[in-house]
Amino acid sequence: MPAGHGLRSRTRDSFSRPFRKRGYIPLTTYLRTFKVGDHVDVKVNGAIHKGMPHKFYHGRTGRVWNVTKRAIGVEMNKQVGNRIIRKRIHVRIEHVLPSRCTEELRLRKKKNDELKAEAKAKGEVISTKRQPEGPKPGFMVEGATLETVTPIPYDVTNDLKGGY
Repeated sequence: MPAGHGLRSRTRDSFSRPFRKRGYIPLTTYLRTFKVGDHVDVKVNGAIHKGMPHKFYHGRTGRVWNVTKRAIGVEMNKQVGNRIIRKRIHVRIEHVLPSRCTEELRLRKKKNDELKAEAKAKGEVISTKRQPEGPKPGFMVEGATLETVTPIPYDVTNDLKGGY
């Protein structure tokens, strides 16, 4: 029989619950608040069949564009042939997690604001642009002794003792 091409075909491992994560769903899943513009990761929970997104969106990151009672609308990109289409899907809360993709940016902005405030108090002007890491500084190895190595000359007569 040929392989099926249904909605959940080839999802045996991707939709299965992790080791020791089966059973009840923690309440934090339902108590999280999502706002329009937040980045979210779509991670399908195989225990909840309602509001489950298609297997293509599993593991993808998108932005929230709509919030409803039990679900959120997620907007993400999908490559179809030679073009990229912006797709909008509604996914239940159980199948999304807050994304950490902008965490580094938020921390850097906060740190830059603090640095700017300190510099302004001192009356200085600083640059908060990221700079590429330069070459490592050179150093001298001390305590090492030099040893000259010369090759042993190749002797043809010793190799042909038995002769041919």
